[in-house]
Amino acid sequence: MLTQEEKNKLIKEHKVHDLDTGSPEVQVALLTEEIKRLLLHLKKHAKDFHSKRGLLKIVSKRRTLLNYLKKEDVKRHNAILKKIGLNK
Repeated sequence: MLTQEEKNKLIKEHKVHDLDTGSPEVQVALLTEEIKRLLLHLKKHAKDFHSKRGLLKIVSKRRTLLNYLKKEDVKRHNAILKKIGLNK
């Protein structure tokens, strides 16, 4: 789990406007950080199937948000992909 300070830092980096906490860009950034942490955990604990299932759910949620963003605004979609380091 991300701490509140880490979440606030990610929100500041990826927010669209001043009061933004729930835009797709922010959500994708938070999910990406959580995915990175789960991947590190699963490298140590390969047989942790409950965490693996949670990882798959988070990846699916991120994919859904990215598909929505691509449908709504391709420029924002491409910008967030570059910013978080994903390549599609």
